[in-house]
Amino acid sequence: MGKLRQTALILGEGPTEFFYFKSLCDVFKRLTIKPDYPKHTSIKELDLKIADGIAMGYSHIFCIIDMDTKDVEPERSQYQRLKANYAKPISKPKKGIYCEVEFFETHRCTELFFLYYFRYTSRPYENQEALLKDLNQCVEYKKTIDFFIKKKGLHSYFERNGGSLEVAIANANRSMDEKSKSCRDYTYSELGKLIEKNERTNIIFNNNTANTWGIVN
Repeated sequence: MGKLRQTALILGEGPTEFFYFKSLCDVFKRLTIKPDYPKHTSIKELDLKIADGIAMGYSHIFCIIDMDTKDVEPERSQYQRLKANYAKPISKPKKGIYCEVEFFETHRCTELFFLYYFRYTSRPYENQEALLKDLNQCVEYKKTIDFFIKKKGLHSYFERNGGSLEVAIANANRSMDEKSKSCRDYTYSELGKLIEKNERTNIIFNNNTANTWGIVN
């Protein structure tokens, strides 16, 4: 397939990211996603999906990364090698390919961004369960596909219960500012930066395969 001009692909690691970005149809009116249910993705599978996206001609690929599985070996080294492989844009002029790959990390996991809908925290979480406990103090939440379906959109569900996407973005950006200033390596999210990037462009999300959300500018 030839290069698609000004197109982007979002790659997530599992169902949580899929259902959350699907729920953002409430915010991005031109956003459309087919009802494919993704499975959890390994680093190797993510690398293959990136390579597929490049071959398909996407000009940008955004990878949503949960860091709770990237702070132990062998995942830590595998992830660092993956980022290093795509540190520079992939340019193959003869094939009409130019692609920038970016990684948007959250530590420990995407649920931190959900907590940021309600309040800020920089506390270190030893495990995902502790984070989910804090989130459940703000809003009922279960990390299951049945729950995601039942709530009919995570974004609107959070906002109906007192949360705010604007607050989440501000809290996420605050976490990144503090991370930069203090060099801490825990409790931060770059999802605010990703959503702000999307808000600055007129984009369409189109899910063609499990764990893959294509964006057309």
